[in-house]
Amino acid sequence: MQVWFLYLLALGAGIAVAVQQVLNGNLRSALNSPAWAGLVSYLGGLVTMAVVLVATREPVPSWKLVTAVPWWAWSGGILGGVFILLMILLLPSLGAATLLALVVAGQMTAGIAMDHFGMFGLAQHPVSISRLAGIALIIGGVLLIKD
Repeated sequence: MQVWFLYLLALGAGIAVAVQQVLNGNLRSALNSPAWAGLVSYLGGLVTMAVVLVATREPVPSWKLVTAVPWWAWSGGILGGVFILLMILLLPSLGAATLLALVVAGQMTAGIAMDHFGMFGLAQHPVSISRLAGIALIIGGVLLIKD
């Protein structure tokens, strides 16, 4: 697959996250509850993944495989729930652009740290001057975007 196509897919994922947060914010207002808005968002995700599993006919993992998974690998859903709740809570105060810029800055900072230390089974990619410059530019972008 061409790398430019993968880049386009990644950009599309970023656009989807931005739109998702605005839609979740609208749902929060309509339901008058960030928790219910988050639950509805996760139910939509659950249905989507169920459809994907049925469409791809992926087999259910064996119990042996499930028990071999490290304990920390199961926490992604919890962190996702915290992420969605914080996004729903912070969107009205910060606005979409500032909130998403801060999220990207946090993601890139964490990504560089996880790469550098090879956390959670990742291959190590040491911190470099260019990576640190990239983080500095992202933080500069956050400062320029914020209201």
